[in-house]
Amino acid sequence: MSADPGRTPREATRRATLRVVVTGPECTGKTTLARRLATRFAAPCVSEQARLYAAAHSRPLHATDVEPIALGFLAAQAIATREVPPLLVLDTDLVSTVVYARHYYGACAAWIEDEARRRTADLYLLHLPDVPWIPEPGQREGADRRAEQLALFRAELAAIDAPVVEIAGGWELREERAVTAVERLVLRAGLGGQVP
Repeated sequence: MSADPGRTPREATRRATLRVVVTGPECTGKTTLARRLATRFAAPCVSEQARLYAAAHSRPLHATDVEPIALGFLAAQAIATREVPPLLVLDTDLVSTVVYARHYYGACAAWIEDEARRRTADLYLLHLPDVPWIPEPGQREGADRRAEQLALFRAELAAIDAPVVEIAGGWELREERAVTAVERLVLRAGLGGQVP
């Protein structure tokens, strides 16, 4: 399906596949919720590329890894949308790449920032750090840095005028709020009959 040249990339993408991004600070349940949403809505799910990349390289990440991670995300999203599903769930996207590159390395490649703006999703479920910190392999910072990370996410999502629903509370409440937000998005898009 080719995009209408008179439409912006974001509008053209909306027409093809609604994209919901689960994002936010470290260790806030993003991956678990992304998988549950994908199951609930029978949607494909793009895994967090930084996590996959770190696991494949078995070493701490460096600034030179940011661009390969971004390219991995673009490739994974292209594969996931090849058959134009009505809904796609993303366990983070390029906004996360931008935020974490700035947070850890002080800067992000301009092309990644441009692509993050160009590919703004239809909904961002921004996780607040109000759940217990559960350390995971590859996590470099503790719970005390999550508030700082949240501020960076809020600023970047506001800068690109992204549609955001903040996800807070206990695990069950987080899932309920996320499901409700996705259901509202699906209804607004007129896809009620296409998405379970």
